[in-house]
Amino acid sequence: MPSPDVDVVIPVHTPARPIRRAVSSVLDTTAAVRVTVVAHNTDPEAISANLGDLGTRPEVRVVSLQDGIPSPAGPMNHGIALAEAPYFSVMGSDDELEPGALDSWLAVARSTGATTVIPRVRVDEAAEPTPPRRRGRVRELDVDKDRLSYRCMPLGLIDRTRFPDLRFTPGLESGEDLEFTAELWFTGAHIAYDRTGPAYVGHDDAVDRVTRTVRPLSADFAFLDIVAAKPWYRAASRSARRGFGVKNLRVHLMDAVAARLDAPGGIAAYRAELLDTAAAIERMSPGATALLCRADRKVLRELETSAPSADRIRALLSARWGGGLDARLTANPFLALHRHAPYRTLRDMMA
Repeated sequence: MPSPDVDVVIPVHTPARPIRRAVSSVLDTTAAVRVTVVAHNTDPEAISANLGDLGTRPEVRVVSLQDGIPSPAGPMNHGIALAEAPYFSVMGSDDELEPGALDSWLAVARSTGATTVIPRVRVDEAAEPTPPRRRGRVRELDVDKDRLSYRCMPLGLIDRTRFPDLRFTPGLESGEDLEFTAELWFTGAHIAYDRTGPAYVGHDDAVDRVTRTVRPLSADFAFLDIVAAKPWYRAASRSARRGFGVKNLRVHLMDAVAARLDAPGGIAAYRAELLDTAAAIERMSPGATALLCRADRKVLRELETSAPSADRIRALLSARWGGGLDARLTANPFLALHRHAPYRTLRDMMA
């Protein structure tokens, strides 16, 4: 096949995933594209069988990674390392692209010189509203002014020559994509948003998706120390680092609080860990806590009491999220609990 314009990496860890749908949607483009399907800790022959005739096309290759590690970082990084095109993209195996999506992203990249093109995202019928950028802003987005950190999803078009060593963080139980996206937003020379182009479509119809588990806070927030130690983060402006901290407090920390309201031992069993995590975020992002909304600050103050009330915290979070806390705790795993800051993680894509 001719040299591809885009290498698309799709890890898959079980034959139950609708991999044919994903690959077929990628190929619905006029651009020269190559799809690398990474059969992760599963039989590559079974994956090839599910692809049917698509598996025989020269633009599609199935590679195997049998590392025995239940992390999406490994297969993503394996596929990215095999990429040779000027641009690469990653995708969940039960997702799809609207027709012409890659053509649209490439057109934006070529016309603007963008090092990263952020697509519109839909999860089934729900639109993903992040990043909450400045009104009308679609070119030369700024990590701070356009609050890019709220887009945690590693989706879109990435200039491989600008980011030759960009990889997902191996060895983490959670958050292996957060260093990846943070580096994109903090160091990208030009970030564009394809506001009107075809969307990336996430689905929640996988039959083998696992339920969320409550991991130790140290696992969920291990990415903080990794990002804080990066030279590009230390060199960033105070306002950019503060904005990153606000996102981590509003989204990830409040998500962690909500997930522990009914956990064994009650919220009191986790108060010290939660407060230590909040303090760690404040240290790496000075001034972030002061910018939280009133409800979030009240949640932190409740955790500071010797016997925090789960009912009071639940009421605060329910009021903040429009009264839908219980529904959000069991909602579509692509979306976070936060009405104003939903996000999707690599784990959600591969769970």
